[in-house]
Amino acid sequence: MKLCWNAGSAVVNGLPMQWEQAGPDNGEPLLLVMGLGGQLIHWPDALCEDLVARGFKLIRFDNRDAGLSGDANRGVPIHLPRDWLRSRWGQPVDANYTLHDMAADTVALLDTLGVARAHLAGVSMGGMISQIVAARYPKRVRSLTSIMSSTNHPKLPGARLDVLLHMSGLTPRPKTREAVIRRSTTMLRRIGSPGFPTPYEYRARIVGMAYDRAFRPSGVLRQTHAILATGSFEDLLPQISAPTQVIHGLADPLLRPACGQRSAQIIRGSRLEMIPGMGHDLAPSLMPKWSGLIAANAARG
Repeated sequence: MKLCWNAGSAVVNGLPMQWEQAGPDNGEPLLLVMGLGGQLIHWPDALCEDLVARGFKLIRFDNRDAGLSGDANRGVPIHLPRDWLRSRWGQPVDANYTLHDMAADTVALLDTLGVARAHLAGVSMGGMISQIVAARYPKRVRSLTSIMSSTNHPKLPGARLDVLLHMSGLTPRPKTREAVIRRSTTMLRRIGSPGFPTPYEYRARIVGMAYDRAFRPSGVLRQTHAILATGSFEDLLPQISAPTQVIHGLADPLLRPACGQRSAQIIRGSRLEMIPGMGHDLAPSLMPKWSGLIAANAARG
């Protein structure tokens, strides 16, 4: 089923934000919140099509500093290695914005679209944003699904060393289309799901599409800095009242299994699905599993 997306742009908290919507007008709204550096087109077609077939009115969008949404640069210098160490020691980090600002963006977008309450599903950084939204704006969230995400607590296990070094920013970042595809597919191979392998051709096509639509390395740096500046938000999580499903991979080398387990431990009444062979990617063969879990959790809400 090929989806017909209605696209639009809205000014949200002073920033232009790009969004798309598909599915029946009378369907229950389901907002998808993307992770670090991701664009709305990164949501796999198979997942979106299945969710719409289940009757959801699906909304996806570009976070600030990603895709076709606005820049959020107020001139704060970024020193990732130093500020990563500061965050690991629980020390304050000054950044252009935090995940709390991105959570406020998410709610403001719902306001713009006239959505009083929505189901939320977020991946990685998007899962963190979704957890914060569900905690701080409980009346706006019907259900929460947090996928391969974290509470951002500094005592949680860090990424595998080779993954951390690849993300450190210590090496020059490529700028040409071919070099970006090469670097990104290498990273995806490192963090991907060994039990749900994704063909190189698929990964290269998606990376190429994203490059052609919006290549924004400075935005990725600012989003990374926002995660470091946010620190732990575990103190908020007991406030979540929406039915919650946590999904995490037992083979995740970026946000280790303990990260998802910690969210599930703190959020009252949450369900935890630990998937063997799942890493830290949006592997197409995992999408039926994700869709079923999102829908089952939404039915609780």
